Amino acid sequence: MARVKGGFTNRRRHKKVLKLAKGYFGSKHRLFKTAQEQVFKSLVYAYRDRRAKKRDFRKLWITRINAAARINGLSYSKLMFGLKLAGIEVNRKILADLAVNDAKAFADLASAAKTKINA
Repeated sequence: MARVKGGFTNRRRHKKVLKLAKGYFGSKHRLFKTAQEQVFKSLVYAYRDRRAKKRDFRKLWITRINAAARINGLSYSKLMFGLKLAGIEVNRKILADLAVNDAKAFADLASAAKTKINA
């Protein structure tokens, strides 16, 4: 039986990896072996950072809410506790958006939380 080197299959696989490596610096987008290593590492980073992005955004929202809450005379934890007591269910993403773009609406929520804590 004749020996098969797999030229077509290998070429197709190489082209797929090199297409993914487009835009990388130096030999990482030219040579198959280094491109394959970098593409694998890049996919690992992408998988990891899709999860880290959720944590980072939550951290950012909490920071913004805390800053706005302190302007209104509350800490972040007291604000969240007061909102829970008041039965106001607003997620952190929306609260952070209100804190940045609509200070009056955020102040209304903060005062509602304050009254529930003091009552």
